[in-house]
Parts: sequence; C-alpha cells; structure tokens
Amino acid sequence: MPYPIEKRRAHDASKRQKDKRAGRNKARRIMMEKGKVHKGDGKDVHHADGNPRNSVYSNLRAVSRRKNRSDNK
Repeated sequence: MPYPIEKRRAHDASKRQKDKRAGRNKARRIMMEKGKVHKGDGKDVHHADGNPRNSVYSNLRAVSRRKNRSDNK
C-alpha cells in the first residue's frame, strides 16, 4: 500500500527535508562543474561522511547509482 499523499507532501515540505535536498542538489552541481558527472550518465554523488549538507569537494565521490544506493543503508 503506497504512502498516503498527504503525509508524503508534509514530509517533503519539512524544513529538514528541504535542507537535505538542497545539499544533494548542490553536491551534484559541484561535481558537474568539475566534470565528474554529467546529466543522464547513471552516476550518483556519494557523500563520504553520509551528511548531505556537507558538500565540500573532498567529501564527494562520483559512484554508480547502484553502488551509492546500496551503501547508504
């Protein structure tokens, strides 16, 4: 059974979730500027320390989508 739309919208609109999303987007932009990832290349930007708000270049790695999503559990 899917998650109720009302609860999902409330979660997505929370300040904490917006900050995390902004951090992930910032990390992706940084890696695109450095030429490490490109749109549609199947890569994710991995935060070595697991904190999406820490977008320092030394903390970022370009990894396959599959590897990144299996490591972050």
